Amino acid sequence: MKQQYIFYHEPERCLKCFACEVACKQWHGIKAGTIKFRRVEETAAGTFPNVKRTFKSIACMHCIKPRCIEACPQQAISKREDDGIVVVDASKCTDCRACLEACPVKAPQFDGSGIMQKCDMCLERIENGGTPVCVATCPTRALHWGTLEELSGVMLKKRRK
Repeated sequence: MKQQYIFYHEPERCLKCFACEVACKQWHGIKAGTIKFRRVEETAAGTFPNVKRTFKSIACMHCIKPRCIEACPQQAISKREDDGIVVVDASKCTDCRACLEACPVKAPQFDGSGIMQKCDMCLERIENGGTPVCVATCPTRALHWGTLEELSGVMLKKRRK
């Protein structure tokens, strides 16, 4: 593989504004109240008045070794060689949902058609020199996108703090 694109999220910067979710839905033409390629989840710890809330923006992680690919009996899921983006061939999907069971973040989504869909990192935008719409929209810059090599320095700095 030439490079591996990834998302990196900084929960401490996230406001749970849902801008990433809304932008994704609009860009992909997803009807409100249906599937979500990206979702913001909240966790809380502690007891009142010392409660800490954390927000995390979650989508397909485009894993280095995607479990969904191994789980798919129809070989409908593959990883692009040039950039590591995990894509779906909808014509091969049979709605078995093995990919959903295998995915650690439950990224595969199924609408009324029964065909698996998921985040594709906004391939059209990337291929035209842009960034995923969720990253471009995040007002606090909590969501990052780039190659594993580019973002590994950012992630390492965060861990050292």
